[in-house]
Amino acid sequence: MTNHSYYPTYNVMDEQKEWDANTRNIVNARLQRETMYQYLTQVEAETLRAWCSLLMDDNRGEIIQYVLCHIDEVLTQDKGEGQRKMNVPPARTLLRQGLKAIDETGWIDNSKPFFQLDETSQRHIMLQISSDSYPLTENWDGVPQKALFQKLLKLSVDAYYSHPLVWSEIGFGGPAYPRGYVRAETGQLDPWEAVKEQ
Repeated sequence: MTNHSYYPTYNVMDEQKEWDANTRNIVNARLQRETMYQYLTQVEAETLRAWCSLLMDDNRGEIIQYVLCHIDEVLTQDKGEGQRKMNVPPARTLLRQGLKAIDETGWIDNSKPFFQLDETSQRHIMLQISSDSYPLTENWDGVPQKALFQKLLKLSVDAYYSHPLVWSEIGFGGPAYPRGYVRAETGQLDPWEAVKEQ
């Protein structure tokens, strides 16, 4: 990944004194690197780490680890889904079977797990799965490839763009509660918002 930010000196965490205590605790917790999983197995986590790094085009450990922990938490809580297409298994089943099938693709293609493949091989497999065109094997039975790709994409993006380091890079000012925004007109910024650097 080429890490380029229009806001290289902006740090959203400099504004945390303006947040309420609960918000501050939630955001600060996202900066901690948990390595224990409640739902994911170690092989699933490593498969997911390689997948998410490629998907987000970012291999920074602290951010991708947060993404994994977020996905693990979603799967552990199993709160259900707002909607799910017909013939698509529930998220826990879809990801458990899907990650096993992704791992298998590495063994079939290169005699090693997916997470140990080079990026070109991983990308090729990912593109096939995203278009529902990876050759079917026993592990893919009952796993809709495109639905798996879309579920992993949604979960990864949800987590990635809730990380404070990413907020800083995209110039997002973080939670505005209780301070709120004062200058709401187009093109106007509050003094605490990020200013694009040339």
